[in-house]
Amino acid sequence: MVSEDLVRSPWRTRLESLETMISGNRLSLAIVIASVGRPGVLAQWKERIADQTSPPDLLYMVVSAPADLPDGGQFPAGCEVIFSAKGSSVQRNAGLEQALGNADIIAFFDDDYVPSRTMVRDITMLFQDNPDLIAVSGHLLADGINRSGIPYDVALATVSEYDRAQRPPVWLREHPGGLYGCNMVYRSSAIGDVRFDEQLPLYGWLEDVDFGYRLVGRGRIAYTNAFVGVHQGIKSGRTSGLRLGYSQVANPLYLWRKGTMRLTAAVRLMARNICMNVARAAFPEPWVDRSGRLKGNMLALRDMVFGGLHPSKITTL
Repeated sequence: MVSEDLVRSPWRTRLESLETMISGNRLSLAIVIASVGRPGVLAQWKERIADQTSPPDLLYMVVSAPADLPDGGQFPAGCEVIFSAKGSSVQRNAGLEQALGNADIIAFFDDDYVPSRTMVRDITMLFQDNPDLIAVSGHLLADGINRSGIPYDVALATVSEYDRAQRPPVWLREHPGGLYGCNMVYRSSAIGDVRFDEQLPLYGWLEDVDFGYRLVGRGRIAYTNAFVGVHQGIKSGRTSGLRLGYSQVANPLYLWRKGTMRLTAAVRLMARNICMNVARAAFPEPWVDRSGRLKGNMLALRDMVFGGLHPSKITTL
């Protein structure tokens, strides 16, 4: 049974936000960071939080084991550590359960996301100025996910240069669906009983898309340049090529059956990834296990034909 005050209509969300603006109270912000096997990357957040012009009200680091954590002296001020089973969806849900009811806005960032130093201020102002806004992803100055990755010093220099420059006019582009999981922010009162789907295990590929689509109709969902950052796209600690390849087929079809992805989009996404893996298998990028991904694709296609296809199958591969 979901608590009544967690289930809010878009209209009630707008009214409550308007009341907050009129009263002059700043909306509170909680940050949730899920991480596995990258303590050095997670340690970077001590510097990034300390450098913020306004600190977040709450910060949760959600990990699967003590070994995932940075050294004791490298925790951001006010950080709360949450231990959870391993997996993007289950770890984000663990942070979400703590943040709901304690913050007006909840931001989910990848551990290798490097934000502008005004990120907290920019997010809270954006939600106060747009009371019908319920979900948003910010602008990426650079994204290393489709290349070897961006070193921290390069990412930091990129956001520092942005912070010194004159800001461009703010834009909001409506996007009625899933956001980009490396940086996505939600209004707590609009989330209600929606949770990240734990049937998408481990890396949880497309769990961000699924979560966002289940909020459609509750308010405005958008992309914006109101807050910015760099996604390093670090490759260590990610799921194996075999498992990701299986997910590239199983997960889109699973979301289509759920109704959170159109069949045309699911087929297009599957086909693009399979074709890319076939085309580059002989001469793969040094940071991509193309042969593993292609093998995973083939295993999933076999299961699709003969039965047994499901995202959770990757836990046995």
